[in-house]
Amino acid sequence: MSPAIPILLALALGLTGWLAARARAWALRREARAMESDLHSLPGYHGWYVALWAAAPATIFAIVWAAASPALVLARVLAAPAASALPAFGIQRDAILAEAQSLASGGGTAFNPASAALVEPFRAASGFYSTIGIAVTLLLGLAGGVFAFLRLRADFTARSRVERMVMGGLVLASLVAIFTTFGILASLMFETLRFFQVVSPADFLLGTHWGPDPMVDPSAIRPDNYGAIPLFWGTVFIGAIIAMVVAIPLGMMSAIYLTQYATPTLRKWMKPLLEILAGVPTVVYGYFAALTVAPLIRDFGHAIGIASASSESALAAGVVMGIMIIPFVSSMADDSIAAVPQAMRDGSLAMGATTSETIRRVLIPAALPGIVAGIMLAVSRAIGETMIVVMAAGATARLTANPFESMTTVTFQIVAMLTGEGSFDHPATLSAFALGMVLFLVTLTLNFVALRVVKRFREAYE
Repeated sequence: MSPAIPILLALALGLTGWLAARARAWALRREARAMESDLHSLPGYHGWYVALWAAAPATIFAIVWAAASPALVLARVLAAPAASALPAFGIQRDAILAEAQSLASGGGTAFNPASAALVEPFRAASGFYSTIGIAVTLLLGLAGGVFAFLRLRADFTARSRVERMVMGGLVLASLVAIFTTFGILASLMFETLRFFQVVSPADFLLGTHWGPDPMVDPSAIRPDNYGAIPLFWGTVFIGAIIAMVVAIPLGMMSAIYLTQYATPTLRKWMKPLLEILAGVPTVVYGYFAALTVAPLIRDFGHAIGIASASSESALAAGVVMGIMIIPFVSSMADDSIAAVPQAMRDGSLAMGATTSETIRRVLIPAALPGIVAGIMLAVSRAIGETMIVVMAAGATARLTANPFESMTTVTFQIVAMLTGEGSFDHPATLSAFALGMVLFLVTLTLNFVALRVVKRFREAYE
């Protein structure tokens, strides 16, 4: 049975409760008006009150049950006598169970005779737990609906109760981001501590040589091969220096032109076209950097006498990354400048200032919080970029300031370590979590800096 059936039943109970409660509220309203009175809340609020009580607990249970029931089904199947012939562990055991489950659900083909004996236990277990799920969902929905329906009366404060319930749902929704952040932090912290039991934080954060080998015996690793300074420098050099040198001037100038000089018709067309850049997949930017920009930069480097110019260069990745994040800078600056009160522009021009002086001395300072927020958002986006670096910057961890040489970043190494053939418990693999932890802390710091700058320079206008 599909896991969606209990959820649909819960929603159906909510709809039934809404219709029944609304009809009951209209009847109460007629009785109240006959006594020269009226309902405290509109009939629709009575309907939503009963609908929420009928649907919300049942839907929550149905979702939790849909996530928990597969494990319960598997445990019941493994406890069956037919499962005694299964291998203890391994890929073969998982393949037999997956094949038996597919056959029990009505699909797939039997390739292993051992899976045929588990088909009936899977069907029995699935039917048993599906029946429990439907029964408990119906019970919760009916109990909640009856409880709410019996409370309806003319003076019942349905509106305030519904608003409180909706407010609680909004609070829970707003907490999702916070809980997600704590979950990410906890998972990174656990694996990072495991890594630091093998490699000291000093060797990792201050070392200048990066060369982990996932095939080396963990007991024979050299901590001096895990120095991440070249990775941090590559990330900053490509994402926070080269990319920003491209994105900030172009983004700011485009925002100033669109808000101050462009006609309304031109702005209507140009702003969406500029923002299309934000919707282009990063792999497309990676191909563009690797196949078009990188060869041009290599040839240019050779033309000006730089023999070390590579077809995988930090400059190629940084330039294309800067083009990619132009919309982040431009859109935030555009919106911030456009939000400055027209009276400030008119006052500056009336005092004899030119348009350029008004922009430099009035509009930009007034819009500075939004501009800084856009730049910080762009920096965070750039240092977390992966595909452009993978395809255009190379894999060499190099501590150099030459933008024509190949260079790697933290995100590239995270991908390389987690997609290799090494063991998940190997220090080389665990180093990816330590790198991710550092990257997480850096982006978090950038966000705090942005908030402080915005708070420092925020202006209040009437």
